[in-house]
Amino acid sequence: MVQIKFGIELSPERPCYEIAFHSKIAEDAGFCHVWITDHYNNRNVWVTLADIARNTRTIFLGSAVTNPYVCNPVWSASALFTIDEMSGGRAVFGIGAGDRLTLNAMGMDWDRPLCAIREAVGIFRELAENGKVKYKGQMFQVPKAKLKIKPRKNIAVYMGAQGPKMLALASHIADGVLINFSHPEDFKPAIAILREGVVHAGRNLDEVDIAAYTSFSIDEKREKAIRKARIVAGAIAAGCPDYVNERHNITKEEAGRMRELFSAQRFDEMKEGGVPDHIVEAYSIAGTPRECVEKIFRLSDMGVNQIVCGMPLGKSKVDAIKLIRENVIPCFT
Repeated sequence: MVQIKFGIELSPERPCYEIAFHSKIAEDAGFCHVWITDHYNNRNVWVTLADIARNTRTIFLGSAVTNPYVCNPVWSASALFTIDEMSGGRAVFGIGAGDRLTLNAMGMDWDRPLCAIREAVGIFRELAENGKVKYKGQMFQVPKAKLKIKPRKNIAVYMGAQGPKMLALASHIADGVLINFSHPEDFKPAIAILREGVVHAGRNLDEVDIAAYTSFSIDEKREKAIRKARIVAGAIAAGCPDYVNERHNITKEEAGRMRELFSAQRFDEMKEGGVPDHIVEAYSIAGTPRECVEKIFRLSDMGVNQIVCGMPLGKSKVDAIKLIRENVIPCFT
């Protein structure tokens, strides 16, 4: 039997106690990771993770993903180490380059993302190893920082990565990589880059947990799952580079239409067919439990180790988790 781990993405748009409630349900269902998104317009990622830590016992807790621009890496490391202590050693450091538009909205520049991630991970690892850090880089200078908390040394670092250069960096420095794709055609080049990168880094590919960070929508009735997935899939198509859309025969005109609908927040129109089925197929795992299982097997064949079930999940998070628990996870454990 193919062994696949399952994670769940929860966005703290709702109060922390609701996120903790759904995390506990996911834990009981057999999910191994809960990933909490980090956006300024939602509840704070670290506060949310702290609430989850107090209400769960076994599930790993990760930021998905924080970035090195909003907070200094020393500060983020301190927050993560605190979550790790609270949870009894279940924290995972998820870091990525952040979203350019969101950062610009806060008056921040999306400057040298590869360098920023490399240095942030270096600072995090030195703090985890020694409890203190001196660092002089191109983006960050830390003259002298020392923690009063004693961190766990082997906290896993997961990088959010999609483009070739960020994937190559992840192959060198990350324990896991969160790849925001749902289709095997997108994982072919991504895993090829990781495979080549680990060779150059003197590592093995099995040292890297390859997670498909998917838009996931499940329902016993296929049309309901597809309808629920349309908004997220359309948003992904709107933001993807042309060369990625072209893999799925999504034209520039269609991508432009997705940008127009999403920017105008015409979500009802997107749900009612404004996002074509082939875009949903390209950028989500959506359908009946059986269809979702078939798509996950295809990703497993590509080398994916973890499926992160991301938004929208289904008609309700509780119902979706129940379907995954009863009809999906047993096929891979």
